Amino acid sequence: MNKVVLIGRLTRDPDVRYPQNEGGKSVARYTLAVDRNNSSDDSADFISCVTFGKSAEFVEKYLHKGDKVAVSGRISTGKYTNKDGQDIYTTDVIVESHEFAQSKNSDK
Repeated sequence: MNKVVLIGRLTRDPDVRYPQNEGGKSVARYTLAVDRNNSSDDSADFISCVTFGKSAEFVEKYLHKGDKVAVSGRISTGKYTNKDGQDIYTTDVIVESHEFAQSKNSDK
């Protein structure tokens, strides 16, 4: 089973794009800073997230830098070759649902 649940804060405003062809789904990309529980310092993991369609439109309208959200989805890996001929490997969370966890101005 490929299931991911994360709680973290957006590191910047989401990047939302609308495809040029009709019928294409909008795409939203953002990064979540997720705290590490087992660390003695204030370290975090920065997780790349992607969502599509109505969910991407929701992200564009309601999520902003610093917002704390809970997301669930699945991990997706990929590979492409850049212009220098090097293989680049990617890992993203394909987000299926979002929930507000806390606003930026609230207490931790």
